[in-house]
Amino acid sequence: MTENPVQDQPEPRTAVAPAAGAITSAATASAPAPATISASPAPANAPAAAPATTPSANATTSLTPGVQAVRTREENAPPAAFQVENLSMWYGKKQALFDITTSIPSKTITAIIGPSGCGKSTFLRCLNRMHELVPQARLEGTVRLFGQNLYERNTDPAIVRRRVGMVFQKSNPFPTMSIGENVVVGLRLNGVRNRALLNERMEKALRMAALWDEVKNDLNRPGMSLSGGQQQRLCIARAVAVEPEVLLMDEPASALDPIATMKIEELTQQLKANYTIVIVTHNMQQASRVSDRTMFFYMGKLIEYGETKQIFFRPLEKRTEDYITGRFG
Repeated sequence: MTENPVQDQPEPRTAVAPAAGAITSAATASAPAPATISASPAPANAPAAAPATTPSANATTSLTPGVQAVRTREENAPPAAFQVENLSMWYGKKQALFDITTSIPSKTITAIIGPSGCGKSTFLRCLNRMHELVPQARLEGTVRLFGQNLYERNTDPAIVRRRVGMVFQKSNPFPTMSIGENVVVGLRLNGVRNRALLNERMEKALRMAALWDEVKNDLNRPGMSLSGGQQQRLCIARAVAVEPEVLLMDEPASALDPIATMKIEELTQQLKANYTIVIVTHNMQQASRVSDRTMFFYMGKLIEYGETKQIFFRPLEKRTEDYITGRFG
């Protein structure tokens, strides 16, 4: 360990090729091959259907009139980190999300794609109550994290955001803090004062963010002195330093050059061994490269959700196919 960096502080239906320029190889998904969906009616002597269960990532949502149709084709998904039921959200009088029911498996990367203004980032913020920072925002429905309702009356939003970390589109190191202090500021705010523990967690977080070797001799320099890509990895280190259960990423590489983008993508693959990652991206090639599962949003609705290879090469919804192949968006 270098000299002490932490200073004392005061208290388809058919195979569809992607559009020109789209990635031609999807991220390898760990789940088994998709099951075939049958629309045939049950025989007259068929046994009674099993009772309905809580929606999950491997369930197909009923196409009942008046209920949002979410097409999904998955089997044996990992245990759910998030279970979202009948989620609708408004900014004042404008409705941004419409009756979304889905789940997100743990220790996987789930990408959210769709055209601008379709509700991707809004949905992401609902997963850790960040939307509540917007005046006149309100939500209906349920969001559970490993079974716990995040919107129960006695649930502290600060604790929710500690469990569900977030990395934003624009890197935002604290300008008056050093590289080291940027990493441990969340720990300090949570009452950690032990200098040895702070240094240990700082080094661990910087290593997880693939930044330690680049900054270990400059931990007292301002965080703003780093390059754009390094600043974004510094923000990831700050997020993982408090050891959240989930990491949300809102277009984390949209402002970065290709080399910095590649490092962020490689980093997500390493982090998913310990974290559930949900990433919003406008870059469909990136979604195809990094994610295990993909959600397609359109006009505030979740249109289709499944394994990434299925979404990109065998979409069930025509709107998904049209977006993937560049017919709109």
